[in-house]
Amino acid sequence: MTSPTTEADSSLGAWELPEELRMLRDTVQRFMAREVHPLEATLPHDAAGLPRETLLPLQEKARALGLWALQTPERHGGAGLGVLGQVVVAEEAAKCRMGAFFPALGAFGGNPPNVMFKASAEQFEKFAKPIIDGRMAKAFTAISEPSGGSDPARAITLKAVADGDHYVLDGSKTWISHVDAADWGVVYARTGEGRSGISCFIVETDSPGLTVSPIGVMASFTPNELHFDGVRVPKANLIGAEGGGFALASDFLVHGRITYAAGPIGIAQEALDAACRWAKDREVFGGRLADKQGIAWMLVDAEVELRAARLLMYQAAWNADLGRDVRVDASIAKMYATEVAYKVLDRCIQVHGALGLSEELPLERWFRDLRVKRLGEGATEVQRVVVARDLFK
Repeated sequence: MTSPTTEADSSLGAWELPEELRMLRDTVQRFMAREVHPLEATLPHDAAGLPRETLLPLQEKARALGLWALQTPERHGGAGLGVLGQVVVAEEAAKCRMGAFFPALGAFGGNPPNVMFKASAEQFEKFAKPIIDGRMAKAFTAISEPSGGSDPARAITLKAVADGDHYVLDGSKTWISHVDAADWGVVYARTGEGRSGISCFIVETDSPGLTVSPIGVMASFTPNELHFDGVRVPKANLIGAEGGGFALASDFLVHGRITYAAGPIGIAQEALDAACRWAKDREVFGGRLADKQGIAWMLVDAEVELRAARLLMYQAAWNADLGRDVRVDASIAKMYATEVAYKVLDRCIQVHGALGLSEELPLERWFRDLRVKRLGEGATEVQRVVVARDLFK
């Protein structure tokens, strides 16, 4: 990978992205301006995804630009972006009203769950390849359960019992996203005791005994609870070895926290840019809002915090691409980005006054969505536990 330079950049200070990633960032920015924003302007304020007849043409335009299967390794037909490239795209793709849960309105598809890259050739060809080729929408990943999701090694109670050439699954998963758009998903279930007793299965959504129940939440998307009542899964759908599921999940959860941080940063940056424009144009008490020190300093603090969050994310991504252990880096990046983004957005709403609470702007929707982001992929408190263990080990 190209080394960073010291060429100046208004958003990064002395540190700069490699040239190829700056070009990729510019391509995504143009796509968002030309294709995503005009389309989203025609949708309801709390729209959650695009109709298939609208989404498919948008995805075709993205594929024509090479903005497809970005995380998928080149050997499988994807772009093979490293983690740093992924966060660059994710930050820009989040800069739309639906961006917290539908970056670029879902245009940049083609990525199966990362664990599928450890699947057998037969499993990959049957389940993952149709997603990469655009013949299938996406797949879900189910780890969290009603008993808790922050410590999956202990919280997973969904049972998978061997029965002939099948496993029989009984139990529940909860807070599972995008099930409604999926034909199958990756499900982690207990086949034994402790960490070595968790296995990973491919489960098709039309399996008898599997029911899906939507969960209403404060955000603009709807997660689901999955109920498994004697769901029979072929042993051919076991990914890796029995009992190897926790290790498979751990490989990808850490990197997932880094890319997760990018969306909140992108949304908060977009909100800050809007607040700065508003402050420059708004006349109050005989002068511009931007000339009031109390307002100016709120926005200065937001700028400083977002720069810090972005650089923490870049550092974690850079180290991940170098193959280093980034468990702590990822937790710091995720924790700081989601907390800072939420604070920045709160300030931006305050700067806009009552207008910031209205559906005329995306701020109030983002505020609800970013509240969820402080819990997803491991709550802030969980990330602090990870960092504390490293401090005191």
